[in-house]
Amino acid sequence: MKEVEAFTDGACRGNPGPGGWGVVLRHRGHVKELCGGEPSTTNNRMELTAAIRALEALKEPCRVHLYTDSTYVKKGVTEWLPQWVARGWRTRTRNGEEQDLWMELDALTKRHHVTWHWVRGHAGHVDNERADALANQGLEQVLKR
Repeated sequence: MKEVEAFTDGACRGNPGPGGWGVVLRHRGHVKELCGGEPSTTNNRMELTAAIRALEALKEPCRVHLYTDSTYVKKGVTEWLPQWVARGWRTRTRNGEEQDLWMELDALTKRHHVTWHWVRGHAGHVDNERADALANQGLEQVLKR
C-alpha cells in the first residue's frame, strides 16, 4: 500500500465570506499541490474541503498521514464523527451543520488508512505553511472571478 503525507489548510476572508483550501501531497519525493475556493463559505467548510480534496486526489487506497492545523477537523473525525453517525448526524449543539462534508469525509476515510495529525498553524512547519499559501491562492482565485 502506498504511503502518502497530506498537508491541508483552509482560509476564509470573513466568516462567512470567500474562502480557499490548499493541499500538499507527498509520496516518495513526488509533490502534488492542489487549491481551490468558494465565493461564500466558512473557515470550517474550507478546512474540511481541504481534507476531502486531499483524499479524493489519491487514485488508489493508500496509507495516509494527514496533517491539519484545524482542531475542528482533527477532533471531528477522530472523536465526534462516530457519535454523529450513531445519532443520525445530530450534534449536541447543531443539527447537521457541514453534514454534507462530514459524510463525504467519512466515506473517503473508509477507502484509505488515515492517521490524523494536528500541527500548530503559522508556526513555521514548511508543508503547513505551503498548504496555507495554497489556500490563500484558492481564495484569491475566487476573488478574481
